[in-house]
Amino acid sequence: MTEPQSKKALTRRRVLQASAGAAAALGAAGFPVLQTGTPALGDKKITVEPLIPSQNRGIILYSVRDRISAAPDDSGVPYGFERVLARLAEIGYKEVEFAGYNQHTSILGRQITPAEIRKILDDNGLVANGTHTSINATTFQQQLDIAETLGMKNIGTGSDPTNSSYQSDWDAAADLWNELGRQAKERKMRLYTHNHDVAYSFLLDSGTLDANGRPTASSGVRRLEYFFAKTDPKYVYFEFDIYWGYVARFKHRTYTNSRGQVKTDLFDPILNVANRTKRFPLFHAKDGDRAPEQTNGHVMTPLGEGDINFQQFFEVIGEPEFHHANWEQDTAPAARPTPASRSPSRTSATRTCLI
Repeated sequence: MTEPQSKKALTRRRVLQASAGAAAALGAAGFPVLQTGTPALGDKKITVEPLIPSQNRGIILYSVRDRISAAPDDSGVPYGFERVLARLAEIGYKEVEFAGYNQHTSILGRQITPAEIRKILDDNGLVANGTHTSINATTFQQQLDIAETLGMKNIGTGSDPTNSSYQSDWDAAADLWNELGRQAKERKMRLYTHNHDVAYSFLLDSGTLDANGRPTASSGVRRLEYFFAKTDPKYVYFEFDIYWGYVARFKHRTYTNSRGQVKTDLFDPILNVANRTKRFPLFHAKDGDRAPEQTNGHVMTPLGEGDINFQQFFEVIGEPEFHHANWEQDTAPAARPTPASRSPSRTSATRTCLI
C-alpha cells in the first residue's frame, strides 16, 4: 500500500513546526499546553480541538486489575466487572480495553460469562474497543467468538508477535499474523499487536554467523518496523504504547553493523506513527518523567503528571476520529492515580479513581 506523499515527507522539523502554533497560542494565553475545550480569555475565546474525541477515550482494565479480580469486601472500593465498569462509566470513560475476562468466582458463585460482561457494558453505555489476549492459530477462532460477543472491532495482544531478535522469526510471525488478520477481517475485526520498548530494538540480520548459524550484527532495521513492511496493512494493525515508545528512544539508539562499527540511530515515536497513522487504531496514553539515571530513562507517572508531550504527538499524527486512546498506568494498583477533577487535559478527560 502506497502512503500519501505528505506523510512520506514528514520530518522532525515539520513535526515541530506543526505543533508550534497551537502550543504558542495556548501558552501566550496562560493556559496549559494540553488543555482541550474552549477556554475564555476576557472577551475573546481560544478554541482548541480535542486531541482525541471524547467518545474515543478509554481505559485498559489492566490499570484496575486489582479491583476487577478482588473478592467482595467492605472497603467501599468497587470490585468485579459490574461494580468497576459502572464506576468507570460514572467517572466519564466511554470505552474499555480488556485484559482478561475473569473475576473472583465468589461474586457469582462461578465465573462470569462474556455475554454477562456484554450486558454490563451495554447497561453502562460502554464500548469494548479491544483486548489483550493470547493470539495463536489454535485458539484464535475462540478468541474471535468472545470478541464478537463483547462487540469489539479490534482484537489484540499485549506482547510482541515474537520475542526473537532474528529476521527469520519475524518472517514466520508475519506469515501467521497475515493469516490471522485475514480471519479477523472476515468477522469485521482488526487484529493488532501492542509494543513495549524492545519491539523497537534492532534486528540481528547481518554480519558473521554464530555457532547456531544466526547473524551477529544489524543492518539498522528495528524489529517492529520490519514487521510493518512484512505484514499486509489490510490485515495487521498496531496499538502504540506512547510511554514505551519514549523508553525505546532512550534505550535503543545504537547498533553494531557487519563491519563491527557502532552506529547511532534515534527512534522517533511521532514519526513512527505519523507515516502510517491508519495502521494505529489504538494507543496507550501512558505518561512518564525523564530520568536518564534510570534503566528506562523515564519513570512512569499518572497521566498528566509527566513530561511526555501528548499535545504534539496527537496533533501531528492526525486522524483524531480514527484513533482511540486508552489510559494505562502499569503501577496503578500500587499507587492510586489522581482524581479526574484535577485536569481535563491530555488524551483522557478523566483519571482512574474508583473511590
